[in-house]
Amino acid sequence: MPQKKNSSQDSFPVYVKYIGLSFQLSAIIGLGTWLGWIIQQKSQIKFPVWLLLFCFLSIVLAFYQLFQSLKNDNKIEEKNKKS
Repeated sequence: MPQKKNSSQDSFPVYVKYIGLSFQLSAIIGLGTWLGWIIQQKSQIKFPVWLLLFCFLSIVLAFYQLFQSLKNDNKIEEKNKKS
């Protein structure tokens, strides 16, 4: 008897998930950089310390989000292979 697959995973092609993830990463980096720029404008410091700091932190946060998502996908794949 054939096993049923999860219909929520089969309703979208695989690339749609990664396109959504790319928008999430872009939004995290963009918002972090924008926040750094706003704080930099308010602080009146000539060297862009806040802009660089928030830009770097948002990139680190975006990569953390990426690795967590990929780790979760691997767990789901391993679970589906065992079934």
